[in-house]
Amino acid sequence: MPEQPLEAACRELLDAFQSRPTIRAGSLITTVFGDSIAPRGGAVWLGSLIEAMQGFGVSERLVRTSVFRLAKDGWLESEQLGRRSYYSLTESGSERFRAATHRIYGEPVGDWQGSWCLLLLSRINAVTRDLVRKECGWLGFGAVSTNLLAHPGPSMSDLMATLKRLGVAEDVVVMTGCISHSAAAMRRIASDSWNLDDIDERYAEFIEMFEPVSKAVESSSEISPKTAFLLRTLLIQEYRKVLLRDPHLPTDLLPSDWHGTEAYAICRDIYRRLYAPADEYLTQTLETRDGPLPAADPGTTDRFGGLDLV
Repeated sequence: MPEQPLEAACRELLDAFQSRPTIRAGSLITTVFGDSIAPRGGAVWLGSLIEAMQGFGVSERLVRTSVFRLAKDGWLESEQLGRRSYYSLTESGSERFRAATHRIYGEPVGDWQGSWCLLLLSRINAVTRDLVRKECGWLGFGAVSTNLLAHPGPSMSDLMATLKRLGVAEDVVVMTGCISHSAAAMRRIASDSWNLDDIDERYAEFIEMFEPVSKAVESSSEISPKTAFLLRTLLIQEYRKVLLRDPHLPTDLLPSDWHGTEAYAICRDIYRRLYAPADEYLTQTLETRDGPLPAADPGTTDRFGGLDLV
């Protein structure tokens, strides 16, 4: 029996993933936790996670090693019940996932009135300043100068939670304001503060990678739960690798031929079709100490503008 287009597209993505010189199992497990486990309770039995990761060609040993490292880095914490190990997100890990979720599944920036948020870092030492720059970089902030970070529309709740987690909420000066002119100068500052050309190229590569999947999904009347889970995970894995580099600037500050808009549309449309069957696989496969994963948080259906809009 000939291979179905969607199965073939999934196999090609898996082959590409497995052929990389180094399989970043930790990164993929992070995607599984963020996309699949965090919205459904945030905890999982390690044995069932190992089973799910086998579909990607990730060995049991590599899963165990990667989970151990994620725990060591403060993302996960473990609980031993008998011979079974259960892993759940730490409070810090949950906070980081919430901030990333807003960016990964959120819609592109719409109307912009010229507002900016500025962070003045002159009151903190060099080591702490580097950490703040890195963490706020994940929120989309760019460096205008050594002591000044800027973003035209950050999530203020995520920003304040990040500054509080880093212990610098009382030391970083947060300012907001609007520009009244010099739009061309602001575009030049945006180009200097963020590597938009590199991000745009990565979006173009994402589009090329997932166009076959998009066509196959559109022509598929039925999608197997396991295939949906594998594709949904690889989709978000590749999308977030680009998306978390993207500062989410307003259209006014972006190049005219920006590929991010098309990449978002492709990811959104594929995700909406894969979400339900993939969740069926999660229910069948992943376990908590109380049985199958609980139902997803109601807010999960708001991803990509609404998962009920298929």
